[in-house]
Amino acid sequence: MTGFTLSDLDRIIEARATSGDPGSYTRKLIDKGVPKIAQKVGEEGVEAAIAAVMGDNDGLTGEAADLLYHLLVLLRAREVPLSAVMGELERRTAQSGLQEKASRTDR
Repeated sequence: MTGFTLSDLDRIIEARATSGDPGSYTRKLIDKGVPKIAQKVGEEGVEAAIAAVMGDNDGLTGEAADLLYHLLVLLRAREVPLSAVMGELERRTAQSGLQEKASRTDR
């Protein structure tokens, strides 16, 4: 098992997003803006879903990694801290999933 966390990835993305490195994929994505990053999140989500349906666990693993990466880049581009997302997950898990879903008024 690895000790690598989403927080580790978030810190790497932050460093690369603010770098002036023209060879940084993260920097290039940030420069292209939210619409392009959101498109990548959608593409990776679909690819992960397809891999899951096809029973391709190796493919799902790779696509899930791509999806998490692009989602964190999107959060960074929109200035939404990972801690806000983790706080929301913590709030939601304080009750059962069905109770939590029923309590949402915005969905």
